[in-house]
Amino acid sequence: MPTAPSPTAPVNTPPNTARLRHFVQQIAALLEPRPAEPDLLARGSALLADLVSHDDWLPPEYAQPDPERYQQYLLHADALGRFSVVSFVWGPGKATPIHDHTVWGLVGMLRGAELSQAYGQDGDGRWQPRGAPHRLQPGDTEAVSPTIGDVHRVSNALAGETSISIHVYGANIGAVQRSVYREDGSVRPFVSGYSNATLPNLWNQPLAGPASHTASSACAAP
Repeated sequence: MPTAPSPTAPVNTPPNTARLRHFVQQIAALLEPRPAEPDLLARGSALLADLVSHDDWLPPEYAQPDPERYQQYLLHADALGRFSVVSFVWGPGKATPIHDHTVWGLVGMLRGAELSQAYGQDGDGRWQPRGAPHRLQPGDTEAVSPTIGDVHRVSNALAGETSISIHVYGANIGAVQRSVYREDGSVRPFVSGYSNATLPNLWNQPLAGPASHTASSACAAP
């Protein structure tokens, strides 16, 4: 089964990874004073909305769909385990099972569109949709957490295109033990891991000018 082409930033334009680097620094600074969750989610959502309002920074290797399942590419993991940033790539027809996160999370739509359906348990312990699905378009954000609602199912809203959303979680989400919830009320634990083995280099900044170039060249000389 052929994979649908992934939408990309303009061809032949190197990704502007400085945007992602700046975002990572902003989230780290936001978390430093340990804000209350409502403040964290509100301010974090605004930062993420700004990031996904630009589509020129995601390296193409972290935007590739897979014909079998959605892809979960780690873009950054905080050294202290406070947060992680992940690119979710949804091929046509791809969706998650009903699942939780156990930590706060932010979702920002970069390309395409996705549907997020919240779930809750009825009186018999069965999982049922709660409200209408929330459709995210590029630039939109939403938040999840055990406090405000943590169980949902996500799917690509586009039948013939790849969609990409950027997620921020309050942990190294690929190493967190979470749960899949079946509609009959049964539970399956899982740890998601990641789809990639290497990370984008966010820290290779351009040289400032001729003086820096000379110094760098001198340092590099044998």
